[in-house]
Amino acid sequence: MTTATPPSRDEIRERYLAVDTANVADVLDTLGYLNQGLASEFVPYPQTAGRLAGWAYTIRGQMSPYPMGGDADKMKACQGLSPGEVSVWSGDGEGICYFGELIAIGMKERGCTGSLIDGGIRDIRWIGEQDFPVYARYRTPVQSIGRWKVTGSQIPVFMRGATTTYVLVNPGDFILGDEDGVIVIPQALAEQVLVEAERLTVIERQIRVELQNGLTLAQALEKFGHV
Repeated sequence: MTTATPPSRDEIRERYLAVDTANVADVLDTLGYLNQGLASEFVPYPQTAGRLAGWAYTIRGQMSPYPMGGDADKMKACQGLSPGEVSVWSGDGEGICYFGELIAIGMKERGCTGSLIDGGIRDIRWIGEQDFPVYARYRTPVQSIGRWKVTGSQIPVFMRGATTTYVLVNPGDFILGDEDGVIVIPQALAEQVLVEAERLTVIERQIRVELQNGLTLAQALEKFGHV
């Protein structure tokens, strides 16, 4: 008797790119995880950035005046990124950007698949040319150097939530973002949620085909149930 080999992190990430956050959110609801969606302010920069999918690598910072000249802690934190990860930036920064084009290039070179920022971003046009999806709460030309410092990485962080004030993100949780928003999948549930979301995706595709072929919505609901 052979035992099936569990899917790799890369395989799981690629499969998540083919499902929608809406289906993932529905699955999480059925499992009792009702507050995993992030606030509606999180949007892609630029708008054409595409989907965000990867394992959370967390970075936390805070507003803290200091002399100009760089932020060595920020650079050190970014060096810890691994392929398939999304850098998740949390902190109390307001009105300033957490990073711009050059750090985005450096993260991409390390295999980082995108960034999720509970704060600001700049150099949007140039980041857009890097094929590096970034979802952030706002844009601003104001840099963080001298104003906001990284205080830790690969630690639990809070991100602003949709149905609750904050959503906890642990290192290794899965981050998925698309046109509908951003959802956080606890690491221990990542494969289970994915399998069920894929099942719902197949049903939805069948419904769309049958609706196009003349099935009424009422008939579709009777045949497939609520999806």
